[in-house]
Amino acid sequence: MASIKNLKEVIIVFFKLGFSSFGGPAAHIAMMEKEIVSKRKWLSQEHFIDLVGATNLIPGPNSTEMAIHCSLERAGYLGLIFGGLSFIIPSVLITGIFAWFYKNYHSIPALQGFFYGIKPAVILIIINAVFNFGKKVYKNTYLWILGIIILAAAITGINEIFLICLAGVSGLIKSLGNSPKIKAFAPFILMPTLPKIGAFSNAKLFWVFFKIGAVLFGSGYVLFAYLDDELVKHLAWISRQELMDAIAVGQFTPGPVLSASTFIGYQLNGWSGACIATAAIFIPSFFFVALLNPFVKKVRTSIVASSFIDAVNAAAIALMFAVAIQMGRLTIITWQSAAIGILAAITIFYFKKLSSFWIILGSSLLGYLLNFL
Repeated sequence: MASIKNLKEVIIVFFKLGFSSFGGPAAHIAMMEKEIVSKRKWLSQEHFIDLVGATNLIPGPNSTEMAIHCSLERAGYLGLIFGGLSFIIPSVLITGIFAWFYKNYHSIPALQGFFYGIKPAVILIIINAVFNFGKKVYKNTYLWILGIIILAAAITGINEIFLICLAGVSGLIKSLGNSPKIKAFAPFILMPTLPKIGAFSNAKLFWVFFKIGAVLFGSGYVLFAYLDDELVKHLAWISRQELMDAIAVGQFTPGPVLSASTFIGYQLNGWSGACIATAAIFIPSFFFVALLNPFVKKVRTSIVASSFIDAVNAAAIALMFAVAIQMGRLTIITWQSAAIGILAAITIFYFKKLSSFWIILGSSLLGYLLNFL
């Protein structure tokens, strides 16, 4: 059984990451790698990458599931619960504050200057993680070629889930060509299409968000499509503008974009609605991780399964790099943002064990100051 010391470490580390993880799942995972693998050595680089690949094969927010996986590895099933909650709660609290401002004043506090500085730093943190991962993942020519193909396809806008599945199939085909035995492991969890429901109640609110959490693959834009179909088109509980504002808040606050559920729940039924929607959308991730985690190490004993995971990992890292490129196109467009990016790169290179929290904090303050120039 995991020690109390390990459990405390998990809570502290993921609570801190929950407050500083800006920029989406790729950035969150990069920060976890720096904190958990490079700095604290809780997991090997190889196993951490395997977990990244595994999260791409199940529904739910990748970075939250990575937090749950890592917490389970470090502190057992108590770690799974408290580590996951520690990562989620900061984002939920901040989003709840914004939801209160929005409902009462129809606006949110102006924090654009701080976020102006955060974005370039986030891009450099992702690139640094991709470099560290790549040294372990791209072990042969096949994986290099696969990674380049996935990167090029992702930049052109091809769906990321399709690319992950395509990479996995490619790995299976390659391994079957070299092995007479088929021991393929496919950690896909398929959920049936659940029925739609009618007028508002807290029970129905829970069911809507639980269903979305149980079947959601992909980015915040995919979340927008799910919520738009359920809450705007079918149930008419909120307007499309309110949904867009909720997604925007989820994207520029730290932690998982699924904290948008907190914002929406508050608009619908105050703090009780916020708590119900938040709990419902995140609960499936805890179950999926608990079911999948024991199998991740076991698949490495199978040639076919190992090849499948290698290919998925290669695709996952390529997709992270694609995110960094796309963010860079939109973010590093002024001398101020370029200067922050250069300083972040120098800091990351020379102070390898410095927590991403301090890099993010320093960049946000610098961005706030430079935003006035």
